[in-house]
Amino acid sequence: MRVFIKKLGAGVKEPKFAFEGDAGMDVYANEEAEIKPGERKLIGTGLQVQLPKELEIQVRPKSGLALDHGIILPNTPGTIDSTYRGEIKIIVMNLGKKPFRVEKGKKIAQLVFNRIEKPEIKFVEELEESVRGRGGFGSTGLE
Repeated sequence: MRVFIKKLGAGVKEPKFAFEGDAGMDVYANEEAEIKPGERKLIGTGLQVQLPKELEIQVRPKSGLALDHGIILPNTPGTIDSTYRGEIKIIVMNLGKKPFRVEKGKKIAQLVFNRIEKPEIKFVEELEESVRGRGGFGSTGLE
């Protein structure tokens, strides 16, 4: 299975897996920006991707950015479908107390590849009962 990645310029940093066995491939900002506390910005990576139809990419945050600076990705995980051919852009939000400076060439997120299953959907009048039933939102307790 192959994934094709196109760099949209000579200065675009290639995404990479930091260690053998990593699930997430680091992706880098391709622009500079300042994100004030409570603010969201769309940050370009300078990359386009072509995926086989049985794959998606999930865009996930970097734990170090979250812990050290309060930087999150508010739509986590974001999804890149196999039919999308635009630039990969990352929605970044600052939950920290200080402005955060996005620097070109610095890690901004990670990309995780997932196989997609397409189930057969059947609409019915009734569903089978289960042990849990309709219990949700705290139904299992907090202990």
